[in-house]
Amino acid sequence: MVSWIWYGISLVVVVSDQWTKGLAQAHLSFGQSREVTGFFDLTLAYNRGAAFSFLSDESGWQRWFLSIIAAVVSLVIALWIWRLGSRQRLLALGLALILGGAIGNLYDRLMLGHVVDFISVHYQQHYWPAFNIADSAISCGAVLLLIDMFWQARMEKSGDNA
Repeated sequence: MVSWIWYGISLVVVVSDQWTKGLAQAHLSFGQSREVTGFFDLTLAYNRGAAFSFLSDESGWQRWFLSIIAAVVSLVIALWIWRLGSRQRLLALGLALILGGAIGNLYDRLMLGHVVDFISVHYQQHYWPAFNIADSAISCGAVLLLIDMFWQARMEKSGDNA
């Protein structure tokens, strides 16, 4: 029963990701930048590859390759969440965020042939690659998995399995 909460969080990530990508596409032209602050812009970009545009210059096979990987990983994570104990909340939250982000980007890849990115952060002239809400959820989820891993290791070392 608790699993449904985590799937709900994944759904919120997917919906907010798709909604913000829709807003970006409706209000920005490709490559157009709108400054929000001195270090944050909205810039519509399309990524045909993986993280940091890895494989984006390939002939198109990467769309299906990356889609299959995302679908398999999403299925594994969904099953993992289902099997988690009710006390593993931090791990479940991290997995839920990753699942939602993976599905959000998978949807783009399948429906559009690319992932829509629009968040651009920078320091002076040094720009981080553009990203989206799904990418942010995946990154936050990964951080939560690391925290959970270190927390669990610390608990095992101290002999407390709570």
